[in-house]
Amino acid sequence: MRWNDRRILDLFNIELPILQAPMAGASTPEMAVAVSEAGGLGSVPSAQYSAEQLREIMKDVRSRTRRPLNLNFFAHEMPNPDPARDMAWRARLASYYVEFGLDPAAPIPSTGRKPFDAAFCDVVEEFRPEVVSFHFGLPSDDLLDRVRNSGAKIISSATTVAEAVWLEERGVDAVIAMGYEAGGHRGNFLEMDMATQVGTMALVPQVVDATSIPVIAAGGIADGRGVAAALMLGAAAVQCGTAYLFSPEAKIPAVHRAALLDARDDNTAITNVFTGRPARGVVNRVMREVGPISDLAPPFPTAGSALAPLRMNREAAGSDDFTNLWSGQAARLAERLPARELTLALARGAQAALGRM
Repeated sequence: MRWNDRRILDLFNIELPILQAPMAGASTPEMAVAVSEAGGLGSVPSAQYSAEQLREIMKDVRSRTRRPLNLNFFAHEMPNPDPARDMAWRARLASYYVEFGLDPAAPIPSTGRKPFDAAFCDVVEEFRPEVVSFHFGLPSDDLLDRVRNSGAKIISSATTVAEAVWLEERGVDAVIAMGYEAGGHRGNFLEMDMATQVGTMALVPQVVDATSIPVIAAGGIADGRGVAAALMLGAAAVQCGTAYLFSPEAKIPAVHRAALLDARDDNTAITNVFTGRPARGVVNRVMREVGPISDLAPPFPTAGSALAPLRMNREAAGSDDFTNLWSGQAARLAERLPARELTLALARGAQAALGRM
């Protein structure tokens, strides 16, 4: 396949302008390998692992592919302990515990995602992935310098033009323009007001005009037409997430897979009740009754701890009432294909759409 804009292809040494979104808790090493072997850029969502677990994952991944790979990390700051807020959140959820025969006062598991730190950086320096991406901004300058010195290209998500400019000023090699349509966690870090977030087709060309680095479009792109539209607006590549959740390589609960099959353009919403940060998912009971945005939810990544027993209980009963059903707004456009075949289908579909113009 031939592509007019080769900036991302040459920067990452890949064949197709298709990046698999690093979906913590859903994407797997098998998915990353399949996408990279197809000629796109596979991603390992490293925040779901400890540094030692990631080291073992990378040994396995590198044994199966030598193609370019992206390691993704979160760049958030862990919140200070706030027992009063935690108690208020547990009190809000207490009636559900009682409803399902759970003890509202029982100790809850510790859940959450770790931010990028020196231990994770050691893994980057050891395995030297071709690309390292960040969500929620960037880590400290000293850690960023270590990543850059490892030889990795650095990218991060922006949900506004201001965030894209901020990232370019700090030396990223490319920016992911993440539209409001995208599933999962928003990548915003300068502005937390969800009412001012921008849609993909409006965001991408404005980021292209405001920056001099390659732009990767993300959000609401689930078929070849979406890929072609993003490229026509000036993006050099796209990042797709929700479409890959239909692949057999995705590791999601059965209730999540069922919700995706019924996902529509109008039944997802931005919510903070599952983790404490805004994320888009299919609307379910807890989102309707507690949120979707709740001032009681503790800050990321601590809100999920109190929900974990409820989620486990209801999933065992076949219910998605307390499961984070991450999905973008274009889920029903996605083909139900294995990750490798999906990557190739997205590229072929884009070329066909571009050929008709």
